[in-house]
Amino acid sequence: MTTRRVRRRTCRDKGKGKEVVEEGRAVEAGSSPPRDWVAAGDGDGGGEAVAGEAVDWTLLPDDTVLQLFGRLSYRDRASLGATCQTWRGLGSSPCLWSTLDLRAHRCDAEVASSLASRCGGLQRLRLRGHEAAAAVASALRARDLREVVAEGCRGLTDATLAVLAARHEALESLQIGPDPLERISSDALRHVALCCSRLRRLHLSGLREADSDAIGALARYCPLLEDVAFLDCGTVDEAALGDIHSLRFLSVAGCYSVKWATASASWAQLPLLVAVDVSRTDASPNAVARLISHSKTLELICALNCKFVEEEQAHSPTAFSNSKGKLVLTITCPIFKSLASLFPGKAVEEHGVFNECNWRNKRKILGVMMNWLEWILSHSLLRISECNPYGMDDFWLQQGTSMLLSLVKSSQESVQERAATTIAIFVVIDDETANVDAARSEAVMRDGGIPLLLDLARCSRVSAQSEAAKAIANLSVNAKVAKVVVDEGGIAIFTNLAKSTNRLVAEEAAGGLWNLSVGEEHKAAIAAAGGIKALVDIIFRWPAGTDGVLERAAGALANLAADDKCSLEVAKAGGVHALVTLARSCKLEGVLEQAARALANLAAHGDNNNNNAAVGQEAGALEALVQLTCSQNEGVRQEAAGALWNLSFDDRNREAIAAAGGVEALVSLAQQCLNASEGLQERAAGALWGLSVSESNSIAIGQEGGVAPLLTMAQSEVEDVHETAAGALWNLAFYSSNAQRIVEEGGVPILVHLCSSSGSKMARFMSALALAYMFDGRMDEAAIVGTSEGSSKGVNVEGARRMALKHIETFVLTFSDPQVFSTAAASSAPAALSQVAEAVFIQEAGHLRCSCAEIGRFIAMLRNPTPVLRACAAFALLQFSIPGGRHAIHHADLLQNVGAARVLRAAAAATSASIEAKVFAKIVLRNLEHHQAGTTST
Repeated sequence: MTTRRVRRRTCRDKGKGKEVVEEGRAVEAGSSPPRDWVAAGDGDGGGEAVAGEAVDWTLLPDDTVLQLFGRLSYRDRASLGATCQTWRGLGSSPCLWSTLDLRAHRCDAEVASSLASRCGGLQRLRLRGHEAAAAVASALRARDLREVVAEGCRGLTDATLAVLAARHEALESLQIGPDPLERISSDALRHVALCCSRLRRLHLSGLREADSDAIGALARYCPLLEDVAFLDCGTVDEAALGDIHSLRFLSVAGCYSVKWATASASWAQLPLLVAVDVSRTDASPNAVARLISHSKTLELICALNCKFVEEEQAHSPTAFSNSKGKLVLTITCPIFKSLASLFPGKAVEEHGVFNECNWRNKRKILGVMMNWLEWILSHSLLRISECNPYGMDDFWLQQGTSMLLSLVKSSQESVQERAATTIAIFVVIDDETANVDAARSEAVMRDGGIPLLLDLARCSRVSAQSEAAKAIANLSVNAKVAKVVVDEGGIAIFTNLAKSTNRLVAEEAAGGLWNLSVGEEHKAAIAAAGGIKALVDIIFRWPAGTDGVLERAAGALANLAADDKCSLEVAKAGGVHALVTLARSCKLEGVLEQAARALANLAAHGDNNNNNAAVGQEAGALEALVQLTCSQNEGVRQEAAGALWNLSFDDRNREAIAAAGGVEALVSLAQQCLNASEGLQERAAGALWGLSVSESNSIAIGQEGGVAPLLTMAQSEVEDVHETAAGALWNLAFYSSNAQRIVEEGGVPILVHLCSSSGSKMARFMSALALAYMFDGRMDEAAIVGTSEGSSKGVNVEGARRMALKHIETFVLTFSDPQVFSTAAASSAPAALSQVAEAVFIQEAGHLRCSCAEIGRFIAMLRNPTPVLRACAAFALLQFSIPGGRHAIHHADLLQNVGAARVLRAAAAATSASIEAKVFAKIVLRNLEHHQAGTTST
């Protein structure tokens, strides 16, 4: 079985999605590692190393060493700087530590303290999580820090924000979001204003309230503040915002408590206001019109997904046309065309409006505004995609997709990443069922989005790598897009990212390989690129506590293991041990489900390889799978039962499963899953079918109460379920004690119904064989009346026998053509017999494997005085011996060993036999001759 997965959002709060800086061991994935230096020169090319000579690395030019440091991760910079005194100084150079991005790492007080000595000149800091913010606030103390961008800070408190502001008074930009700051009050906002007088940009998300005192403090103490964004906030004092006279850019996107009459009157008086963002609000058309007509400096209003503004524009397309050159951007207007009007006198392609080349030699404020607009659009499109409001398809297909791809090319890293995240989200219809919107995903492909995202995934920033990989992974659910991803080198990129020491990057890369591995045509390419080894290594690298990366790695391996050749590669790479380790020790349900599915697929290749035996021989594997059938999660139970079903085809595994309590566990599962999903029922019945091949297991299943749930599943309307149940009942019916139980549990009418009414030939066939076993004379008449313990249910055995034989005969006759059979019986010509054999052969029956005892029973049935049973036995032997069947040679050998030819000739010549029995017996003889001739020639 092959599956896929998509991801809409990643929860990174509460410490999730981070790694300790000290634990990194390599160059950040995607960056180019430093070359192995072989010579030390003096800068003029005169220093060349002689082969075999030692090279003194400390003599390298400082510039060269700094370039080397610059290509390393933070941890490796610190480690390399500790090698000698010279490099210690170079490793602490301000140029290496002026910018710090800690989003990919766990940053606690200890880590912040270790960084403090190097970060005296730190100017830009990006972090994730309120714990990291608290650590930075208390320990880093970078006095020259100019910019802080924080994500995933839902738990950030007033105290932490106050300390951060107090210790970094030089802050010019503070951006915290998009997770809501539910614990931040107006008091902390006032403290920021008092401490950070140089503040120019303030972007905060999800505040409960920004009252007049807090905003007033910003107006009084931050005279340079020109960019304010209160996003998705509860209450914002709109009048107070009008007092920030330095304000050029304002966003209240997602705020639904704004009094728009007050806001428009107040903001229109701002002397420097250039652009306003009211997206995702209930802004009124009157307020927008008032801003347009009264503000002397305003050039742009962004109003994406504003219901009332859009309705007004739909009702009156010229509603905002008298805007004196001021733009109003809505999802219903041609945004690219509108923005192109900002570049008078210059031929600018509509989709090139976000190209920085078009901003040069223009007014300085235009470039600033376009940068602001990129940030605003990336945020609003992300929020819109998360909510996925009704009626957005036209927007996404006509201009939203192109806009996102333009934003992916932005020079602003946060805009790039947010655009990639939005692409990952907006294509998903249902992340539970892994459905993506075909039109949207193919729109990304047509607009050149795949190579663009792959390029982003190649960059050295782990945050961009993870978001780009997530987007490509989700897009790859669409088979057409997946092909383009593969053609553009996506498999190699995913494989490289899967080797990352950053968990988030490896997780998204594994998800990409999971989705690409759905396509049969991509499996070999993944193996050839080293993807299987990378996925197995992921499991060993993060063995516990990281459900996302482990689930995706195991899911990808499960898909790959469904391919015969790839399954060998999985085993060769240590995949059996890795997956069994997960099944034994992991407690995460999603991981357990995929690990069990992978083991099931590894064991599904029968005689093609020895993976089935290898899984069974792995210490604790069978015991773990038996335990997983008791899981509270249905998916885990289903995949574990499926694995045990496949493993039970191996004789040693079958007995080991029983020894591990498998019979009891699977009977219990069958009893409990009668109202569960079809897949779980099928696998529970299949596992019992597999175990019931051996006599001891078959009898134990009957004694444990396995007959009743199998009979219930045999009544299912789903073919896969009742066919599998019929197979298990066929095996059970071989033994008299089980045959008695089937009769006593009312199984005869159920099997008769299957035999006559199922749409599955296999279900009908196996039901007929089960009935034949039950009434071929081996069941003691006295035992039929009661159970083995002596209880009786008053079954009319003779009536049941007559009903069974009647429907067995009807089943056999459905394969009979009187004219063709008469010709075959009269001539015994090879062509006539071949015509019959071809017509009656049940393709799936070639996968059934009978034991010597079963073949012997069918031979004995050929001597049964009941003609119907003789015809049924001959029909069964025909199915099992047809040349080309998976186990035909095995069955032919068994038939020869028991001397079947003599009995078959007698059956073919018997005057009391039906014409069907005679012809079937002749075909079986012909099959034996064919196999014997093949053996002789060999």
